[in-house]
Amino acid sequence: MTSRRARDLATTTAFFALLLLGWEWGVRWSGTKSYLLAPPSAIAEELWRSRDALAAGLLETLTEVFWGFVAALAVGVPISAFVFFSNTARRTVYPLLVALQSIPKVGLAPILVAGLGYGLSSKLTMAFLFAFFPVVVAGMGGLASTPAHLEEHFRALRASRWQTFWRLRLPCALPTLLDGCKVAMPLAVIGAIVGEFVGSSDGLGNLILTASGSGNTALTFAALLTVTILSLLLFYGVEYWERFVWWRAA
Repeated sequence: MTSRRARDLATTTAFFALLLLGWEWGVRWSGTKSYLLAPPSAIAEELWRSRDALAAGLLETLTEVFWGFVAALAVGVPISAFVFFSNTARRTVYPLLVALQSIPKVGLAPILVAGLGYGLSSKLTMAFLFAFFPVVVAGMGGLASTPAHLEEHFRALRASRWQTFWRLRLPCALPTLLDGCKVAMPLAVIGAIVGEFVGSSDGLGNLILTASGSGNTALTFAALLTVTILSLLLFYGVEYWERFVWWRAA
């Protein structure tokens, strides 16, 4: 098993190394100007040169993403349970959520900035809006995945609705809910970046906007790479935590 993982890692590394070499060679051979497309070597240099600015932007964006995602969980999970257990909510609240999800979030960003200002609140709200709907859908799907024979068993034991929810439905819903979290987490990053594009003086989104406006393509790619790494780390962070939740250890 270890040798197989080593081969997979070597294959992945070789693939991306070839891509980078092809990119570097293509830019230099074609004589493309650096302000149009920077080679990987220039991007690596810019990563080191602008490490302080990138680190500061990363910290700001991570704060927005974290609190936006926490808010999406805190609001989305109870709403998913409410919609699942209430037929009235399923006919009213759920269609409203679907309608809100269909609204382009980029169009909402200027409104949020105008109402909440250029501080943390507007970017946190954007991260929340991007992550909220996947959490709700995953929560509802997880609650619906409870095996029927276990429900009958709980009814035979005369368990209350709360006991059935807490001891049966919620544990059965957690795997699906965590899958939804793995979808929602990168979306929260996108939401924070969109919010920073529209109105912010900090964060990686603002750094991308400033660098692209000044023609510094190397810094633009360096900031984009930092955003990508942040999304990957957060995604695999949720996946790593998923492996150690209590029902897997049982």
